[in-house]
Amino acid sequence: MLTNLFNLTKINKLSSPTPQPQVAGTPELKFNVSQPNVIYDLAVSIRTIIHTAKNTGHEIVILCIGSDRSTGDALGPLTGTKLKVLNLFPHIYGTLDDPVHATNLENKLFSINNCFDQPYVIAVDACLGRLENVGCVTVGHGSVKPGAALQKNLPPVGNAYITGIVNVGGFMEHMVLQSTRLNLVMKMADTIAHGISFGLGRNHHA
Repeated sequence: MLTNLFNLTKINKLSSPTPQPQVAGTPELKFNVSQPNVIYDLAVSIRTIIHTAKNTGHEIVILCIGSDRSTGDALGPLTGTKLKVLNLFPHIYGTLDDPVHATNLENKLFSINNCFDQPYVIAVDACLGRLENVGCVTVGHGSVKPGAALQKNLPPVGNAYITGIVNVGGFMEHMVLQSTRLNLVMKMADTIAHGISFGLGRNHHA
């Protein structure tokens, strides 16, 4: 499900997500998936977020948002599917078999809030941005607004986010999503899944 982010100046803001303040000392970070050390750098950032959340008594939940009916929007469920192969961590939602998208997002959030006393949701989603940022992954504190680029009225999601800029935004978003290269989406999903898995640490499969 296509997302626009809070406080990301280089992404086209097609609608305004609900703002959440950044945690002091933890600015939003951006990583290009073509860089050789991207998985390590991403894992370090994610591990910092996870440790901070755990130290305050929260339970980590990974929520991968999107639909496999659109190449660009499939980043979330592809990431969730790959992550479940890499890691035995039980609280991963949103896969190709069981995607989380516009139709069931609110029900899934309701279920998560009922299942966990203090959930800390890390949302994974695709987004559109400027040409020079396509292929970058962003990590930060706060929520994402799924479907904002497609003018969908959905609730903000997450205490932290990991987003992949899959294509250029600003015009004909539906067609842009359909024409997004699968190779890039797969590479970004691999990168994010490995980064999250190493960030989670325990039960990572070699």
